[in-house]
Amino acid sequence: MVKFHQTLSDRSVYLRYFCSLSLSSRVAHERLSRICFVDYDREMALVADQKDQATGQHRIVGVGRLIKLHARNQAEVAVLVSDQCQRRGLGTQLLSRLVQVARDEKLNSISAEMLADNLGMQTIFRKLRFRLSSRLDSTSIQASLDF
Repeated sequence: MVKFHQTLSDRSVYLRYFCSLSLSSRVAHERLSRICFVDYDREMALVADQKDQATGQHRIVGVGRLIKLHARNQAEVAVLVSDQCQRRGLGTQLLSRLVQVARDEKLNSISAEMLADNLGMQTIFRKLRFRLSSRLDSTSIQASLDF
């Protein structure tokens, strides 16, 4: 995960987390411990990796998360793809698989919030038939999909 976060531009980090976060804060041991050890009753994390043909080493190139909101039988989703792998369909694949996980878990709906200028993610959500709506603050967009 540390190497994955090293592949993210400041812009990608800002679009995902709605603020600038330093690399050192993103890879702090406490934070990585929290996000890498998943409680599968409450959340799911999907990791896309790529094998380097020359070295045989694997590297993480994308992460998708689904976090259940049990009281409402809903979940929130988020996707983050390494800068060099963006615009190749990986975000769409991760989100599509998260949608399938939500269906398998018999959730009623899933949603996501993104910044209004995150046009790439808006395109992906539209492609997967999410309903997009502007938030009152006009800086963010809500995407939702009902089952």
